[in-house]
Formats: sequence, C-alpha cells, structure tokens
Amino acid sequence: MHAIQVREYGGPEVLVPMELPDPQAGPGEVVVRAEAIDTIYLETQIRGGWGEMFGVTPPYVPGGAAAGTVVGTGPGVSSSWLGRRVVAGAGTRGSYAELVRTGVDRLVPVPDGLGLREAAALAHDGVTATGILDGVGVKPGDRVLILGAAGGMGTLLVQLARHLGARVVGAARGAAKLALVRRLGADAVVDYTEDGWTGAVRDALDGLPVDVLLDGVGGALGADAFALVADGGRVSAHGAASGGFATVDQQLAQARGISVRGITDVQFDAPDMVRLAGRALADAAAGRMRPVIAREYPLRSAAEAHRAMEARSIPGKALLIP
Repeated sequence: MHAIQVREYGGPEVLVPMELPDPQAGPGEVVVRAEAIDTIYLETQIRGGWGEMFGVTPPYVPGGAAAGTVVGTGPGVSSSWLGRRVVAGAGTRGSYAELVRTGVDRLVPVPDGLGLREAAALAHDGVTATGILDGVGVKPGDRVLILGAAGGMGTLLVQLARHLGARVVGAARGAAKLALVRRLGADAVVDYTEDGWTGAVRDALDGLPVDVLLDGVGGALGADAFALVADGGRVSAHGAASGGFATVDQQLAQARGISVRGITDVQFDAPDMVRLAGRALADAAAGRMRPVIAREYPLRSAAEAHRAMEARSIPGKALLIP
C-alpha cells in the first residue's frame, strides 16, 4: 500500500512516501480503505520532535484518524462491518496510508447524507469541540471568546457556540480568516495580530467581560485573553498552536472563581470518543454545523500539507486523499 513514513524527527521533508505491506486485522480489529485522512496541527509538532511526549518514535506512519470503508475484519469482529462507511476514530495510529488498521472499538458509523470527506474532517476536531463545549457548559447568552477561530476546530466551535445561543467573538489573523469566521456566524471578529486586540474584544462586548474563553492558540495570546475573563468564568486552554499552552495563574484563577480546563481534559477513551464523534457527525448531517475543508492534498503530498499548516495559510481543514 501507499503510505507516508517518518524515519526521523524534523521538518516537513521527513514525510516520505513509501510502499509498505498491507496491514492485517488482528483480534478485535478491522482494516479500513481510507478515502479521506484527517490532519491536525499536533501532527506537525509530533513530527518536529514532540513525538516522545505522545509515545510516537521514528520510524512511524503519522496520522490519527481517517474515513473510508471497512474491507477486512479480524477474529472476534462481526462480518456485518464489511462494506460499511466509517470513521477510524481518534486514537487510531498510522492513518497516513491507503489502508488503516484500527480497533473495532474506535469505529464510528458515518450517517447517511454525510460525505466521507466531511466525516474525516470531524474525526478529531468534531470530537474535541463537542467535548470542550460540554466541559465548559456554554449557555444561551454567554459571551464567548474563541482564539484560533478560523482553524479546523475553531470553525466548529464558532458554529456550535452560536447554535447554543452564545454571543461569539472570533479571534484569528488576517482579513480572509476573519471574513470566514463572520460568515460562520460570529457576532464580532478581532485580529489578534493587531495592537490593542484585547481592547477590541471589550468593545465588541460593550465593555463586558468574557464568560467563556476557548483558547486554541496558547502562549502569550492565551495569557492576554485570560485577563478578559469574568470572575466565575470558564476557560478551556486546549491549544498550543503558538508553540506552547497558555500559562494560567492557578491561584489567581481560584481566587476569582474561574474554572480552567486544559488539554488533558479533552483526551477521551474509546467509548467517549465514539459517543462524541457520533454526536458531531449527527450534527453535521443535520446541518447544525459543517466542517470547513479548505484544501485537499494527495497523500504523497503530505509534506506540502504540513508546510501549509505550519505557515497558518489554511483556514479550516486540510485533508489527505489517497
């Protein structure tokens, strides 16, 4: 099968197309013929040297989810899975390939009316976005600030928060991304590369503080945004696209009654992943949200996709197509 392999940590150039043996389904496993492969920014960080933090060491096939059709089942797996459209869900290893082996416990059926490309685009971000909003408990009328609002997950958070009745301010960089965020339903948009951007957030909210901060960027931007949160507010500091997670003064947060959730709070085991993914796919099939698929790359061009993600040139999702 065609696949991408990383033999050493490094830049996008270490993503090398290769021919590898077809995977065989073991007990409790299936093989999925991938039609669309999810990409997430974290994969660029793992490739760049974060791998050991996540138990991934070279040589390895990158990727953590894909959508396609079940073409093989292992011992103990019902043959009724054969031919079904599924997502090989988050936590699957080695999805940058034509054939993907995963546990049957990570399979998520794709509902009728939803394409496999859309399903792949929701494989990680749909799960995480749904879990984040459950965790912080967004309510009608909440003032919600979303950092990284034009990213794959940010675009979903904008739509879902609006669906829950929140007043949404989307923060991103550049006119094109801000226009996308506004089209998705944000009440106001702010460019966080501009001086005084936190003041622009306050102006957009009529001087009122933020009830919920959804930080998909981290670093200094996340720390600056934390100062906008109301006493008793809720924060999800799940993003590190800036190179690191935001540093939050936990004593100050406790003194102000602010609840803070981090990346560990959105690491789900297989049953919860399947449950959240099922909800995300159902929301998309029902039109309550749609993933923004900005670009599709041939699988052999995975390095180009990683370069584009690192350059922040893609609003929404990039997919790999075998």
